[in-house]
Amino acid sequence: MTPPIIVWFRQDLRLTDNPALNAAVRTGRPVIPIFIWDPKREGDWPAGAASRWWLHHSLAALSDSLRGRSSRLILASGDSVDLLSRLLRATGATTVHWNRRYEPAARTTEHEAGSALEKASVEVETFNSALLFEPESVRNKSGDPFQVFTPYWRHCLTLAVAEPEKRSTCPLVAPTRWPVSQSLSDLALLPKEVERVAPNALDDLETSRSTRFAEVWEPGEAGALKRLKRFLATRVESYGNDRDRPAIEGTSALSPHLHFGEIGPRQIWSAVKALSARTGVFPSSRGAQVYLTEIGWREFAHHLLWHFPQTPTEPLRESFASFPWVRDAKASRAWQRGLSGYPIVDAGLRQLWATGWMHNRVRMIVASFLVKHLRHSWREGAAWFWDTLVDADLANNTLGWQWSAGCGADAAPYFRIFNPTLQAAKFDPDGAYVRRWVPELAKVPNEHLHEPWNAPMDVLAEAGLVLGRDYPHPIVDHAEARASALAAFKEIGRTRP
Repeated sequence: MTPPIIVWFRQDLRLTDNPALNAAVRTGRPVIPIFIWDPKREGDWPAGAASRWWLHHSLAALSDSLRGRSSRLILASGDSVDLLSRLLRATGATTVHWNRRYEPAARTTEHEAGSALEKASVEVETFNSALLFEPESVRNKSGDPFQVFTPYWRHCLTLAVAEPEKRSTCPLVAPTRWPVSQSLSDLALLPKEVERVAPNALDDLETSRSTRFAEVWEPGEAGALKRLKRFLATRVESYGNDRDRPAIEGTSALSPHLHFGEIGPRQIWSAVKALSARTGVFPSSRGAQVYLTEIGWREFAHHLLWHFPQTPTEPLRESFASFPWVRDAKASRAWQRGLSGYPIVDAGLRQLWATGWMHNRVRMIVASFLVKHLRHSWREGAAWFWDTLVDADLANNTLGWQWSAGCGADAAPYFRIFNPTLQAAKFDPDGAYVRRWVPELAKVPNEHLHEPWNAPMDVLAEAGLVLGRDYPHPIVDHAEARASALAAFKEIGRTRP
């Protein structure tokens, strides 16, 4: 009897461009696809609530796809290394395939699993499905990792990008006996009860976040491919101009699909490249070029996390270890609930709570406000995003928050402090985004929408708005907060470049 191959699915929940699965199928041997829910081995970063919602539905979609190929997805929960060993004994499998992950805890798990399996004379093969370039293979001329994006990406653009693997047309041979599987509900990924949103934050307090997420997202490989197709057909050409406007659908919103591996970056690269067929120029437009650069930022984030694995909890710039951060539970709660009194900040945080996602330009504004206006640690913001984002990704989350705080690679200088009112006027000039997510302000005229505290009383009365009752006063004054942040910055001995 031919021994089966176990394919260990992790953050690669797709059938197309899945090297671990394709390699197993090509052997002609029986294939046993498995997924192990093992949050304890994620270290300090087990999946947050929003990510668990996505994972549940992504696993359901993958299971359906495998059934369509006359196969099935085996689910288990517990210690990955122990369960792999048990599954090998139960199935008689002699080979295990998986696609590599690049987070520190995942790397440790892979190392331990590989060592245990090899000691048991089990063949282990690992593959890259998540990145365009292996982090270890990209170095500067001195042989060191890059810490600035522009030279990093310029170097990457000289490297060849492998074509994505097509979905194998070979049958997935079933084993003579399937191992026992848990049900998806056994993993308990979905919220146990309805979660209520903050007062005044959204229009329907009786709707659970799960219901709202389902109205916005379609987890799974099919949903990812639909979203990519729609983006390339309608938005990529204008991406360079529209990506910073949160009121319009100017971005691809593929980040959660990429995080869970429902689509791979090689597929995106290849699809954008195909647009160039009619022009003979790659990328085919400024929009396409800017979009691929954003894919480059994702690569850069994983490059940094690979080479500086301490950065999810420690600043890359060591001088920031002594920064005098503030702790204020009341201010934290106001920020989280979208009740800071700054409309663009509140709109972003309410969008996050309702949809599990926030527009990237607004993420920068919201993050700057927390670390510079409130002077709360970037770690606090990273933890909140980790629990509330459906696209919570350790590499991207770490890069984004350290960039905002001025303590990471290629970071915005700490003294660059966004004025939320000016940012809102620039990127939400007609107020459509703020009015969508902060409906209390819907009737405030444009000239006062982004700073309602400066509106005349008769204007507020005409809009049916009482500050302090219907919408809060600002929890900090911009000028005072800016001065306080700059004074704190001087305390750590940094000088302006």
